[in-house]
Amino acid sequence: MIGASHGRGPAFAGLLVGVWTAALGPDARAQSAMVDVTVDATAAGTPLRRVWPYHGFDEANYATTPDGKSLLAALAAAHTAPVYVRTHFLLNTGNGTPSLKWGSTNVYTEDASGNPVYSWTLMDGIMDAITGVGARPLVEMAFMPQALSTRPTPYMNSDTYALDGGCFYPPKDYTKWSNLIKTWVTHVNTRYPNVESNWLWELWNEPDLDYWHGTPAEFSKLYDYTEAAVHQVLPNAQVGGPSVASAGGSFLPQFLQHCATGTNAASGGAGARLDLISFHAKGGVAITGGHVQMNMGNQLRLHQSGMNAVAAVSAFKQKPIYITEADPDGCAACPVSMTPADAYRNSPAYGAYEVAMMKRTLELEARVGVKLGGVMTWAFTFPSSPYFAGYRALTTNGINLPVMGAFKLLGALDGTRLPVTSTGALTLDAILASSVRGQQPDVDAFATLNGQKVQVLVWNYHDDLVTTAAASVRLAVKVPASFGTRVTVDHLRVDETHGDAYTVWTSQGSPAAPSATQIAALKAAMDPVALTPAQTVDVTAGSATVTFDLPRFGISLLTLAPAVTTTDGGADAGNDAARDASPDRGDAPADVGTGAGGAGGTGGVAGTGGVAGSGGRGGSGGVAGTGGGTGGVAGAGGIAGSGGAAGMGGGAGSGGAGGTGGVVGAGGAAGTGATGSGGASAGTTGTGGASVVTDASADRPTGTGGTNAGGCSCAVAETAAPAPAALFAIAGVVLLISRRRSRRAR
Repeated sequence: MIGASHGRGPAFAGLLVGVWTAALGPDARAQSAMVDVTVDATAAGTPLRRVWPYHGFDEANYATTPDGKSLLAALAAAHTAPVYVRTHFLLNTGNGTPSLKWGSTNVYTEDASGNPVYSWTLMDGIMDAITGVGARPLVEMAFMPQALSTRPTPYMNSDTYALDGGCFYPPKDYTKWSNLIKTWVTHVNTRYPNVESNWLWELWNEPDLDYWHGTPAEFSKLYDYTEAAVHQVLPNAQVGGPSVASAGGSFLPQFLQHCATGTNAASGGAGARLDLISFHAKGGVAITGGHVQMNMGNQLRLHQSGMNAVAAVSAFKQKPIYITEADPDGCAACPVSMTPADAYRNSPAYGAYEVAMMKRTLELEARVGVKLGGVMTWAFTFPSSPYFAGYRALTTNGINLPVMGAFKLLGALDGTRLPVTSTGALTLDAILASSVRGQQPDVDAFATLNGQKVQVLVWNYHDDLVTTAAASVRLAVKVPASFGTRVTVDHLRVDETHGDAYTVWTSQGSPAAPSATQIAALKAAMDPVALTPAQTVDVTAGSATVTFDLPRFGISLLTLAPAVTTTDGGADAGNDAARDASPDRGDAPADVGTGAGGAGGTGGVAGTGGVAGSGGRGGSGGVAGTGGGTGGVAGAGGIAGSGGAAGMGGGAGSGGAGGTGGVVGAGGAAGTGATGSGGASAGTTGTGGASVVTDASADRPTGTGGTNAGGCSCAVAETAAPAPAALFAIAGVVLLISRRRSRRAR
């Protein structure tokens, strides 16, 4: 059902590039004024409320597809807090075939005598996929099995985008419905650990729309029976609803009043237990002046309306609120060919919207005085759909979209939340009143302290998807005294030229069926990448300062940690390098750099080794890593091989100018120790050599054979005095690179 009528794909997507990248006038491209972002990591801070690891989607059976399983695992790995997953159609009748805006598990049928027949095979597959990666279900108890529906035929919707099937009707027998819920809860409690303490339970989806063809009173009755059924099995389970589409309408207040004081249809008593409250909010997008315009202000006003409705009922003011769909637009399963304004979905704008919205929603929580449990992004993946078709998704055919990169950066935050000020931030009141529509974007940040690590997530958001000036950001972090006088800074980025596979795909000509080489390039471009090599910054008057440009919709995650001075001659640099491979693993920073990535591809000037190898000052790798591409100028070993400044390896390894045994051989500039074993090995540099650590970043030309294989994760280090042999080796390689580039230029 996917793509046949809505899969105009590449040509349409290419046309839409101009819609969301419409340029402003020349004056608008001038560099904006400096934005000062200040973080106080010496402050007491507050607990970090991670309300963002909540993800959902319509099509329950997508969870068991290869793409779905892969994405669930990636989401679980992306967040430092448990991930919750919600999906529609968990109780629908059918054979479990994945389908757009539909799903089924066939859990409930009846025999000829009307007795229940339960089948858990398909349901178990979905829950196994979620829990198997360490995620937790936010169980949406919906919709109605065919055998229980008051209008069983026609059961399926008349159209993909219609809501007129029999699954959206009340039950013909509330006792049978109650028994279904009890049997289901009993089954999962037997099959999975910690269900009572870890799972969340929510009744239905958007009963104020056509997902419910009954009255509000009938829905309240359904809730009474459902809540009682769950709590008979799991007395401490968290159960709630009503997940309305319009938090500002009458349905939510009526439901809350019923639960507070109404007559319980199941027990006959007053009220119903309500452990959590849910509603939805969609900001809205439009084409305005030839470009896409989003609406952060409307999104937040809807959040505020729902919070106010909850706060108005004193019995529930401190019950956790879950916004179980919080999105820029209303239809995840509608591709951009249907709704051109949804072109934002393939761009970094989507991620910047999500991150900025999370912070402002936390501010609303504090202002209204309610308790926010989670804010769910309703986006997943659409297997077998055209590449970059513009569904509201996190991946497309296994390729991460920029919004997935945004969640990887946001999800990495951990520890204690720190106070942040930004001269580029808009106030909550300003956004509620006018959204983000004026000359000033919203440049703001989250910051955390986790042990000996400060994380600062900075974003640049605006409603208008236009090409305009980057913001110049000056980040000043007041660090604890334990950080010492120098800190290392790692800087990851998602923007239009970093972590954006869509831009790469359009540069490839928007292929409908990318080749293996093109897919490899897309995967290489799909995740957050280092904006710069790790750098060492002095702490002056207690603060470390970093400046950088942040394009519109760019998101940066900067990690600051005490600089480590190696005193063991590099003996433990290999361990340091392994520990430092990821900015969110451990507290110790890289001594200098982590350089597995290379300057050029196969056959290039320098291959898979980078300017700095995998180690640090004197660590594994040194100035250049594993060397060049096949037949490249610098081969295995690089300018300083494994062991780094004073380790094994040499000027350049076994690649050489034209292949194995080329200009500089496998020993060279820096051998084992000061006069190590090194050697010419068919090269031009002789035995041994002095230690060499340099702060110069090498040029990064791309080789004849292809693209950069991992980039240049270079070292920025202190300089030691190199011996003449080392200088000659470096000079020889530089000369060869220069000549080869010159020949290519001609």
